[in-house]
Amino acid sequence: MEKWIFITVILTFLISQNSFAYENQTSLDTIVVTASRYKESIKETPMNIQVIGPEEIEASSARDLGELLSEKGIGTIRQYPGTLTSVGIRGFRTETHGNDLLGHVLILLDGRRAGTGNVAKILTKNIERIEIIRGPGAVQYGSAGIGGVINVITKRGRGKPHAFLEGTLGSFNYQDGTIGSFGKINKFDYSFSYSRGKMDDYDTADNTKYKNTGYDKKENYSFNIGYEFLPGNRIGVIYTKFDVDRAGNPSYLSQNDLDDYSDKSLSSADFIYEGTLPSLPLFWKFRYFQGKDRDRWVDPLTSNPDGWDDGIPSTRETTHRGAQGQLTLDMENFVITGGFDWVYYRVESSPYQPRETKYKNPAGFILGKVKLLDNRFVLSGGARYDKFKVEVEKGEGHDKDKTHICPTIGATYLINDNIKIRANYAQGYRMPSAEELASDYYLWGRHYRGNSDLDPERSWTAEGGVDASFEYLDTSLGYFYTHFKDKIESKDVNQVTTYENHGEAKIQGLEANLSFNIGKFFDLPYKIKPYGNIVYLFDRKDEETNHDLKDTERLTASYGLYVSDKKGFWSNLNFEYHGNKWIKDYESGRSAVIKKGGFTVANLTVGKKLTDIGRFGSLSIKGEIRNLLDKDYSFVKGYPMPGRSFYIGIRYEY
Repeated sequence: MEKWIFITVILTFLISQNSFAYENQTSLDTIVVTASRYKESIKETPMNIQVIGPEEIEASSARDLGELLSEKGIGTIRQYPGTLTSVGIRGFRTETHGNDLLGHVLILLDGRRAGTGNVAKILTKNIERIEIIRGPGAVQYGSAGIGGVINVITKRGRGKPHAFLEGTLGSFNYQDGTIGSFGKINKFDYSFSYSRGKMDDYDTADNTKYKNTGYDKKENYSFNIGYEFLPGNRIGVIYTKFDVDRAGNPSYLSQNDLDDYSDKSLSSADFIYEGTLPSLPLFWKFRYFQGKDRDRWVDPLTSNPDGWDDGIPSTRETTHRGAQGQLTLDMENFVITGGFDWVYYRVESSPYQPRETKYKNPAGFILGKVKLLDNRFVLSGGARYDKFKVEVEKGEGHDKDKTHICPTIGATYLINDNIKIRANYAQGYRMPSAEELASDYYLWGRHYRGNSDLDPERSWTAEGGVDASFEYLDTSLGYFYTHFKDKIESKDVNQVTTYENHGEAKIQGLEANLSFNIGKFFDLPYKIKPYGNIVYLFDRKDEETNHDLKDTERLTASYGLYVSDKKGFWSNLNFEYHGNKWIKDYESGRSAVIKKGGFTVANLTVGKKLTDIGRFGSLSIKGEIRNLLDKDYSFVKGYPMPGRSFYIGIRYEY
């Protein structure tokens, strides 16, 4: 009852603000592309959409997408040393080791599957913004989009060409350098960046050296180029590459392995054509992409029958390629988008049980919305049909086919130009992997056998909320309820490991955010902006055991203060809170279920433009203190994160 009283009070307050209407553009007017695969304002989206823009990315101390999402309090984070991070939304998360096909939160790069769930492989260089759908995005993007969809959008060149050079030094012998450029020349636009860095082993907050946690080299390439050969018609190429060499791969600090390491990489290339006809409200987009996600783990002390040697590396390589095509009819009060997706994955693993599996997924979708009552009431909906096929090329197993249909429907109502009420119903799913569906092999004396009768994991989510945005105030409050069923779980019977549709879960909670620009409110010449967002799960039950779901925090929050004098100085103090959760204590060797306590981490960043040299460019400086309060914390029990650390960077832009 208390939660409904709380929701009613907040909704009443927001709706009562009807008299505070402004003509200025607000965050509700922000244009997004993820929810409907076509540009629309947040006013028209029935889902909970969060946008992390350029100012927030610059003000963050995060080096990669995982750290940024953690700072923003998106959900449960599992971060290990050695460039490995998974992220959770609404009780679901990307797969721990980054397997894109096994996750329940989907990561996109510029609107297509990134090919990995390891968000530490996506750096924040050359990123324009990040759009996050909280809740199912399966109709738009397919399998794995159950808890949410995170779309990382790279920069596109605009305005006069600029070039920049920046370097950062910091604790634990951290070194990083970046060079880049962006702009538009006539009909040609471009943006690119290249960065390279290294770091030694770090110290924890209790001054313990956590050995084997550094990396020898981390590189990131990114470019986005395009040419508008006719008005509204652009061809483009996007290329990204992440590569880390000899990233430390330690065990728990209490059992630290000093020489294991891993090499990780993620690369992709996109070829895109976007077009329109000047005389017709038709817009289209076609894309072909390909990429590779590779992990190589090395244990130099692997024991062979002949004694100790250099070990045998273990590898997993996922090659993916695909195509997208969509056509949008955009009338004044009616928008409809239809199209197709096709993805192909080849997964190879070695050496202990050499396997190669192929995953093929053609799909068709349709999304539409109609605007009524002078565009204040918007109805939207859509459906998707997927066909999946897995093939076992190497090793034992069997080919299998599956199909799935998935719907969504939603509505928004604008009380006025500043307040929106939204409601949405959507289904999500994850198709069984080749391992779960069609495997048949022996490893370390155990027989692994797939189950060809597996159904997709499925969910349905109902949600509602209210969003309000004014010149100085942005706030949102939403409630969601998710029922998840047919969870695929492993089962051991007579030395045979197989898979069954067995688990069910119920998850419901509140999501809220608030930011208030005090400077704008009092008409001051600078910005003082406190902010905060929170996710609180009322219910996170495993229906089979009636226990709380493991690795799912009841409360996640992010809050802080951003200050800017609008003349080149800015500062951001951010706190992120990760609440209690039930986990399996693998560190003890007993796999007992225990409660892991919550923690708060603070980060401080400060930036200042030192000088503007006119036509010779500008010089700015940025300082960071990560883990400001020197908190002894870990996202995963036994893997403590770095203690207080300091960084200083300088940037020249011309």
